[in-house]
Amino acid sequence: MNSASSNISGSWRAQLTGAFEILLGRPLTSFDADAVYATFFGGDLINELGFTRDTAWVNAAALGGAEPVVWDYPVFDLDDPLLAFDASRSVFEFDKAGLPPAFEADLAAACFSGRLVLGGDLVPLLARYDLTASDLRDTWTVCYPRLVSDGTLFDAMRVATALGTGPESLLPLEAEAAEEWREALADRTPPELFAHLSYFCTEGEEGLMYLRTERSGGDLLADEGCRLIANWEEGQSQVEFAVVQAGELLAGPRQS
Repeated sequence: MNSASSNISGSWRAQLTGAFEILLGRPLTSFDADAVYATFFGGDLINELGFTRDTAWVNAAALGGAEPVVWDYPVFDLDDPLLAFDASRSVFEFDKAGLPPAFEADLAAACFSGRLVLGGDLVPLLARYDLTASDLRDTWTVCYPRLVSDGTLFDAMRVATALGTGPESLLPLEAEAAEEWREALADRTPPELFAHLSYFCTEGEEGLMYLRTERSGGDLLADEGCRLIANWEEGQSQVEFAVVQAGELLAGPRQS
């Protein structure tokens, strides 16, 4: 899967870079350019609607990274954009009991910690097992769904804030930014971009709260070397976008 980031240049890229640097409080160039950055989606909604157990996650093309897993749900109450996930780099968790013995042994070799495994590392198991079959269908869930991005911090921030390759991707979102971010962004970003980003910087009664490096759910894969860079949460814990610097086990190769 190729990220849209490679197609972004000129004034649009400069506008986004400037906005992201305001949110992060420092230049993008001050972050480790060799690190891999990712955006994980979370919150109660995706679990309540059962999408983290949808069989779309475990088809061979998705687990191999050849095609995205698209969630046909209007997270922003609009027809577009729909969230596109990278199953190959998302983290799956399997039950601790009730697994067929042969599968359990093969799974253990693929897991990076306990019963946690990257989707791409499940691909070799598909030759022997059907993860949609009755004996395995209910044994797994995608506990850390990762959005499609190219591994750069710029692109992780872009997908976390639902921005595309040009100004035409700006959404008609209506939410008032919290005072701190209204003052920081209003005079330094174009009005349309400011209106879009306001949805991602609210007090929480509408839109999403920008919490910087705070997270109500605690550390996110910190034991696996991940470091939280930016985090957005809906006030009722229904939706979360978390940008992390990925640890070595979860980084994977950069996308071209």
